[in-house]
Amino acid sequence: MTERRAAILGRLSKTLGHTAAAAADAVTQRLNARPRGPQPQWPETMRERFLARLARVSGTFAEIGARTEIAHAVAGYLDAQHLALRLVAAPHPLLDGVEWPEAWQVARRHAQGDDRVGLAVAFCGIAESGSLMLLSGPDSPTTLNFLPDDFLCLLPASRIVPRMEDAWDLLRSERGRLPRATNFISGPSRTADVEQTIQLGAHGPRRLHVLLLSDASG
Repeated sequence: MTERRAAILGRLSKTLGHTAAAAADAVTQRLNARPRGPQPQWPETMRERFLARLARVSGTFAEIGARTEIAHAVAGYLDAQHLALRLVAAPHPLLDGVEWPEAWQVARRHAQGDDRVGLAVAFCGIAESGSLMLLSGPDSPTTLNFLPDDFLCLLPASRIVPRMEDAWDLLRSERGRLPRATNFISGPSRTADVEQTIQLGAHGPRRLHVLLLSDASG
């Protein structure tokens, strides 16, 4: 049956003038062109759009002016949530040199099952949906995105792009190839599988808090 099907398709391709080489060229051209469909527009700035969409998916944020304010912003979050002064942070360059208070327990590693608070760095943010794009790698362990109940994510404001297509373009231009895992995170984990009632933290963090960094160099 498979041979008969191949023979029929082969005769059709020959009749239509299609060749394997032409088909391969067409696929290559399509992949290289990366055409886009209709693009939604909005009147707000990318930052305003991102924060508005983040709020719609139950995410929260704090604005910080420089990297020297990261520890203070994290402290404010932990205090508001009545959490212990303990967290696991990604070994990312943007988190190097952060002066954590001496009384804190801060580990720079991947997350483990008993870690309550995780801190990672987003590759970029997407204004259209309020989503974060995170790439797996030595400086961005994927476990940080999903294991802790409270997920804090540092996002330089300059890394907010308009749409998902722009996020993929940024990845191609800066990395050249895909990492092992690419995750898009839009708000805390949620499900309505049981009696159509929203439950947070079903498959990941119960809370998502973005630290929006104005100046990544400071």
